[in-house]
Amino acid sequence: MRVEQLLQRSARHHPGKTAVVCDGRRYSYAWIQDEAERLADRLIRSRIPPGSRVGIRLENSIDAVVWMFAVAIARSTFFIVSPQMRSDRLDIIERDAGAAAIIERDAARRVTIRTPRPSRITEPTGEDLAALVYTSGSTGAPKAVMLTHTNLCAAASSITTYLANRSDDVIFCALPLSFTYGLGQVMTAFQVGATVVLARSFAYPGAILDTLAREQVTGLPAVPTMVTLLLQHGLRRRCLPALRYVTSAAAALAENKVRQLRAALPNADVYSMYGQTECQRATFLPPELIDMHPTSVGRAIPAAVVAVADENGNDVPAGVVGELVVRGPQVMHGYWNQPEATAHALRRRADGQRWLFTGDLFRQDSAGLLYFVERRDAMIKSRGEKVAPKAIEEVIARLPGVAEVAVYGVPDDVLGQAIAAAVTLEPSASLTASQIQRHCLDQLEGYMVPRDVQIRASLPTTVTGKVSRRALLQEAVS
Repeated sequence: MRVEQLLQRSARHHPGKTAVVCDGRRYSYAWIQDEAERLADRLIRSRIPPGSRVGIRLENSIDAVVWMFAVAIARSTFFIVSPQMRSDRLDIIERDAGAAAIIERDAARRVTIRTPRPSRITEPTGEDLAALVYTSGSTGAPKAVMLTHTNLCAAASSITTYLANRSDDVIFCALPLSFTYGLGQVMTAFQVGATVVLARSFAYPGAILDTLAREQVTGLPAVPTMVTLLLQHGLRRRCLPALRYVTSAAAALAENKVRQLRAALPNADVYSMYGQTECQRATFLPPELIDMHPTSVGRAIPAAVVAVADENGNDVPAGVVGELVVRGPQVMHGYWNQPEATAHALRRRADGQRWLFTGDLFRQDSAGLLYFVERRDAMIKSRGEKVAPKAIEEVIARLPGVAEVAVYGVPDDVLGQAIAAAVTLEPSASLTASQIQRHCLDQLEGYMVPRDVQIRASLPTTVTGKVSRRALLQEAVS
C-alpha cells in the first residue's frame, strides 16, 4: 500500500468525517482528498518530476498534512523540516536531498513553492520512496532515513493493531511532523479513518489539557517532558473520561513518572514503547503488564522481530546486556546518500536476513520482556568503569521532589569522564545538590555517584521534547 491510499480509502469510507482539527477548524477526509489532488496537480504543472524530493517547511498545520499527501500523489518523496530551522542547516539539507522544490510560507504567510537552483537537483529516486526523515544522530550532522511507502504503511498497520485504534478515535498530536513519532500519528489516524487533533507544540500544558477535554481526545502520544509538564499543570485534577490510552515512545519514562501517570489516569491504558527513526516502532508493553514491569518496553510489535545480540550479531542469554536488533517491514530502506552508514546499520545475521542494528543497549528478562539500558554512544567511561547514565537517572528520579533528571559525562583528565547530573524539582520541593549526592551514595556504587549536581529551573530539550544531554555537555565544556 502507498501513503496516499490511506487518505483515499478513508475519504471513500468516511468522506464527511473530520480527519484533522487544527487552529480551531475542522477538515473532512473528502476536503483533504480534494485539496491534496489539487496541490499534486500544481506540483506536476510546476514540472516537478516523479521521484523528486520535495521539502515541506511548515509548522504542524493542515497545510503540512495536505502537502504531504499531495507529494505522495504526485509520485515524489517528501521531507518535513521545521520552519524555525536555521537557514544554514536548511541549505545543507536541501543540497543533501537534492530538493526539487520547497513548500514554505512567504512573508505574507501564503504557502508557496520555491525551487532551488537546478544545479542542486539530482536524479529522481523512483516511486517507492515515500519520505526522508532527517535526524542529527550522535554527531550532529544531518542524516536522512529513507522510509518507503511500505515502511510507513506497515508501521501504521502494526501500531493500530496493538492500540486497537478505531474510526471513532480522536488522537492528539503536539509532536513535530518532521519526526516519525509525530508523523506516525497522522498515519495511524488515516489508517483507520480516525481524527487527529494537531497542535503546534506542547509549550502550553494548560491549553493542551483544555484541548484534551474539549475535543474528547481518546489517544495521547507523549514524551517524558510532556508527561512531566502535564502532571505539574493539573493532569491529576482534570476529568478526561474519553481518554483511553497514553503512549510514550521517544524516550523511556522513569518509573516514578509511570506510576504518577497511572495514578492521574486510572481509567486509561499506558503503553510504554520503544522506537527510533530507523524503525519507527519496534516494541510495546501490553498495558496490563505496566504496573508489574514499569521500566519495560515490552516485546516486538506485530509483524516485527526483535532480539538482543552481541557484537557478532549472536543472541545473548536473558539478563545479559547486548544491542537490540530489529527486523520487519517497518525498518528503513537505509540512509540517504550514505552507503557506509547503511551497511553498518543494516546487516545480515546467521538467519540470512537483514536486521537493523539499533545502537541501543538492552537486556531481556526470562519472560522475554525487554528493558532499555542506554544508547551505546551515551555510555560514560569513568575511573575505568562503564556507566549507563539511565541507571543513575532512575535512582535520582526515585527521590521525592525530583521532576526530571539527566546524567552525562564531562571530559576529565584524571577520570576520563566525570559524571554530572542536571535536575529539576517539583514546585514544592527544596532538595539540595548535596542531598541528591547523599541519596546516590546510599543507592549506588561509589564510582557511579555524580561529582557535580546542578539544580536547574529547566532542562534543555530537542525539538521532539527529549532532554538533550548533548546541550548539557556543550554548556559544561564551553
